[in-house]
Amino acid sequence: MNLKGLILSGGTGSRLRPITHTSAKQLVPVANKPVLFYGIESLRDAGITEIGIVVGDTAAEIEEAAGDGSRWGVNITYIPQEAPLGLAHAVLTAEPFLGDSSFVMYLGDNLLRDGISDLVEKFVTNGPDALILLQEVPNPEAYGVAECKDGAVVQLVEKPKEPRSNLALVGIYMFTPAIHECTRKIKPSPRGELEITDAIQCLIDEGKRVEPHVVSGWWKDTGKLDDMLEANRLILDAVEGDIRGTVEDSEIHGRVVVEKGAVITGCTIRGPVIIGERTVVRDSYIGPYTSISNDAEVGNSEIEHSIILEQSKVLDLHGRMEGSLIGKNVQIIRLDQKPRAYRFMVGDNSWIGII
Repeated sequence: MNLKGLILSGGTGSRLRPITHTSAKQLVPVANKPVLFYGIESLRDAGITEIGIVVGDTAAEIEEAAGDGSRWGVNITYIPQEAPLGLAHAVLTAEPFLGDSSFVMYLGDNLLRDGISDLVEKFVTNGPDALILLQEVPNPEAYGVAECKDGAVVQLVEKPKEPRSNLALVGIYMFTPAIHECTRKIKPSPRGELEITDAIQCLIDEGKRVEPHVVSGWWKDTGKLDDMLEANRLILDAVEGDIRGTVEDSEIHGRVVVEKGAVITGCTIRGPVIIGERTVVRDSYIGPYTSISNDAEVGNSEIEHSIILEQSKVLDLHGRMEGSLIGKNVQIIRLDQKPRAYRFMVGDNSWIGII
């Protein structure tokens, strides 16, 4: 069976503002790699080389970042979506690209530790009309929830007030072309979107077989700050130490990646940590689960469990920064002016904690 891949990257990223005012949420890096790239690699590793990416307002940025897919050995087609009108609407929009192929649909801001190769093999071997990934969650009312019986899904409900199971839909689905008829049949939900849960329920109601697969490894929807930091932690947990830059008069403990062109001077670094190309870190402590991107500068500061994007500066902090996501070209510096006062220039939807 020749499967295609469909990655959804048209969302606005409202829960990660202000970062996503200027950057697509799928391009915010986890362990210094855009979240979107993990999805492309998962599809590639499962043998899928024809990939469509559904894009919205951030189309130009996503296309510039991912290109034609040749760096991964895949072919990428960009599919404009008029507005984020639901996951099923994205499938409807992508139908000309998908044709009569079965396909894997992958939400562009999702991370799945173990990839999808085994799941694609299960889908091809068992031949259901759909295979949906599920995971047990403590708050199923916040997700689409599946009720299963005798190895098949019998009912799906989007964000139920009284969930009948704790199995939430992970943002990865596998479909045969039978889904297209259902995306054309369903009506918008009360929030004005064509819900993929309604389309899958349509398959069930028409007697099609929808198989569940409960994910045992970790899965993360990186749409919120805490989930982004947790995904960063989980990815960094698997890195191997690799020093390709310059390290002088510094202590390195644990698994630390220092990319080429980076300079580390007079520091203590406790891994897992990744420091990007051409970044300068001096007289600082960098603690576990920290990713610092390319062309950044950190001086006389302490940072832990944080993500710092490219070309940003963190200088002369007297306290420790932790649990933070710092955007591109940001400057966090201590001024010597008197009288002593805080001075901020902060965008919409920002959050600052001061102790």
